[in-house]
Amino acid sequence: MLSPIQCKMARAALSWSVKDLARQAHIAANTVVRFENEKHEANPSTVLVIKQAFEAAGVLFTDDGGIVPPKKSG
Repeated sequence: MLSPIQCKMARAALSWSVKDLARQAHIAANTVVRFENEKHEANPSTVLVIKQAFEAAGVLFTDDGGIVPPKKSG
């Protein structure tokens, strides 16, 4: 399961704003903010679409709670 800290790390690795992630995951920006700030228990389907958006951009998530940023081309 994707954690709020992994979400923040993945956004940073991609240089994505909250709005960028929301756009890519097809969710509201407020949903991203609430998830990252752990304001409420996130719906598993919401966490899944966030994770899928990052994976589509090339981010990998490790079992120990880390991330592997996408490889830069060029």
